[in-house]
Amino acid sequence: MSAPAMGTVKTSHNDGALKKKKGPGALATAYLVIYNVVMTAGWLVIAVGLVRAYIARGSYHGLYYSIEKPLKFFQTGALLEILHCAVGIVPSSVVLTGFQVLSRVFLTWAVTHSVREVQSEDSVLLFVSAWTITEIIRYSFYTFSLLNHLPYLIKWARYTFFLVLYPMGVTGELLTIYAALPYVQKTGLYSITLPNKYNFSFDYHTFLILTMLSYIPLFPQLYFHMMRQRKKVLGHTEEYKTE
Repeated sequence: MSAPAMGTVKTSHNDGALKKKKGPGALATAYLVIYNVVMTAGWLVIAVGLVRAYIARGSYHGLYYSIEKPLKFFQTGALLEILHCAVGIVPSSVVLTGFQVLSRVFLTWAVTHSVREVQSEDSVLLFVSAWTITEIIRYSFYTFSLLNHLPYLIKWARYTFFLVLYPMGVTGELLTIYAALPYVQKTGLYSITLPNKYNFSFDYHTFLILTMLSYIPLFPQLYFHMMRQRKKVLGHTEEYKTE
């Protein structure tokens, strides 16, 4: 479930709104602009928090604690993106958007929040840093696109930085889930054992292992999809500039 948290890609949500189709009305557009501005600001707060904590401590270890609350708030705020698709103000797939957003929320709450022993792992800082840079660029991209005034630098960053941030985020996510496994197995976190009145069992430890395995087919698909998008978007721009 967490595989698309590889969310350093995040191809859903407002990307659909940028297509040359009938866009949202004036009121919806104003709301989307405000939403994306707030989300950009939120991730900037996280970025500043990380830098300030690093300067104060002189070490990158345990920086998660300095941005834990805003990270949870703004990552959870991305759930509204599913609603945007559901009500039609953003013409993207509800299923795809939901899968991508929920995977991030899952990693934030069901892994990092729930297994406190992993919060000091360097892998958490790895995916948080990748998410932070990605989301600042992504929400800025959406904001300027909705305003019909997209600077080339932001467009270039949107379709270039993922080349490094995507593998970086995936590595951090996988290492964090892996680090959580022994604690989940020891405590039986979120697991349901038999016998019970519902005659149902669930092993969260196994679920996390399957989640990690799901990255194998999903990572290449999403990564190469973005590679094709990059060639399509930036390739046309480069051709235009050389003419």
